[in-house]
Amino acid sequence: MKPRAAISLRQRALQHLAQRDHTRQELRAKLLRWSEAREAIASATVLATGGAPAFATSQASPASAAEIDALLDQLQQGGQLSDARFVESRVHARVGRFGNRRIEHELRLHGAEASPALRSELQASEFDRACAVWKRKFGHPPTDAAERLRQMRFLAGRGFGAETVGRVMRHGLDHELQPDADEAASRTGNGLPPAAVAEADEDGRGSRRD
Repeated sequence: MKPRAAISLRQRALQHLAQRDHTRQELRAKLLRWSEAREAIASATVLATGGAPAFATSQASPASAAEIDALLDQLQQGGQLSDARFVESRVHARVGRFGNRRIEHELRLHGAEASPALRSELQASEFDRACAVWKRKFGHPPTDAAERLRQMRFLAGRGFGAETVGRVMRHGLDHELQPDADEAASRTGNGLPPAAVAEADEDGRGSRRD
């Protein structure tokens, strides 16, 4: 059987970027893990074949950290890799369902952060967004203390701040969403196309498996 051609470091990076936007930090980590795995396979092959060079025919040498950093520089300069674009797509996918704490936590996990302007937009829209989430989930004020606590825990679990949660409990039902929270979410996400939103959202469900 003819051996498969080795995948180059650049090809591997572009495969990840074709699936969704990445930050430099997370793409670097993935490429380092990939390179280390290839090196481990190479070492095992050397032992299994009695010392034959594992990368002589169908494999390429593992990439060093310096080579990976150089490639990432090239991808950033060429526009294929962009932390800012990752932030836009991730915020757009999350803003209609989650509070600022959850969004900012996710960005930090990927080695990114929102710009001051975007943080200001998120802060300004959080009450509207929390009201919309609360109305979709409950649609009625709590009938007793236990129900009130359950609703508050739900909103807190979605990443909304304590002050926002308190305001929703006091004024959520009577609050007119001006403008509609979904429209506000679209503007906060900088109007990305639906395909980009779906892609980022799908990745969010699987991000813990990366």
